[in-house]
Amino acid sequence: MKAARRSPGEVLPLLAIWVPVLVSILYVVGFTLYTVWIAFTPSTLLPEYGWVGLKNYVAILHTRNWNIAAANIVVYSVCFLALTTFLGLLLAVLLDQKLRGENVFRTIFLYPLAVSFVVTGVVWGWLLNPGIGIQKVVVGLGWTDFRFDWLVDRDRALYCIVLAGAWQASGFAMALFLAGLRSVDADLMKAAQIDGAGPLRTYRRVVLPTIWPIFIAVFVILLQFAIKTFDLAVALTGGGPGISTVLPSMVVYDFMFQRGLLGRGSAAAVLQLLMLVAVLVPYGVFRRWQTLKAARNA
Repeated sequence: MKAARRSPGEVLPLLAIWVPVLVSILYVVGFTLYTVWIAFTPSTLLPEYGWVGLKNYVAILHTRNWNIAAANIVVYSVCFLALTTFLGLLLAVLLDQKLRGENVFRTIFLYPLAVSFVVTGVVWGWLLNPGIGIQKVVVGLGWTDFRFDWLVDRDRALYCIVLAGAWQASGFAMALFLAGLRSVDADLMKAAQIDGAGPLRTYRRVVLPTIWPIFIAVFVILLQFAIKTFDLAVALTGGGPGISTVLPSMVVYDFMFQRGLLGRGSAAAVLQLLMLVAVLVPYGVFRRWQTLKAARNA
């Protein structure tokens, strides 16, 4: 029996969908494998196909820049995750009160996500610059002892990136949390109110435990944002003062494009990829466990 021929109207949509998908997969997987290979070679300005084993990784792990970047990414990720989650949840709870003009507020809160990271970094750099930003304005109003010079403070400059990143990503977290809040069964809310629970206790004891999978998704996505942060940090601090705010992605760029050490830069990129894998694999296992559990209970 001959297979039925597909009409052009059936084939074209498949081509429009699957060709870009396959090209994207080949592009991502292919260049990832190529980067892993280059990390084991003595490549400098141009690729070389010798073999040096783990030499590039050992060299990267013993550089001061990478050690500072590794410590910074831990601090940045924790602070960024905590602040963004808090702001996103707070905004979602406020919008869940069915305020008048909710669509306007939701658009305003989501707007920072549409701004490029470079623009965010530049604008926040102006705001946090003690010579032209918030400190100068407040001092000009008469509060001469006011200091907000984190941007030029080695110990606090990293938190400037946290503030700018949280401002940009909190709207995204808000959208996810709001979708979760709107999915909670209204009967649960009514039952809590009948039992005499106030709004704060209702959210803390009833609503938030119900949407815990949303928290997991938000954590995973925000951690990916944090680990891959590059243009925001470059535009805001440039890794300074000194190298106090350097991040892993900036180390990759430095070795690859400024020092011309392609092999070592690739090794740093692979180490950064392993950070992402450390986030994504447990999440994948968790999602698989959820699916199997739901199938058993069905």
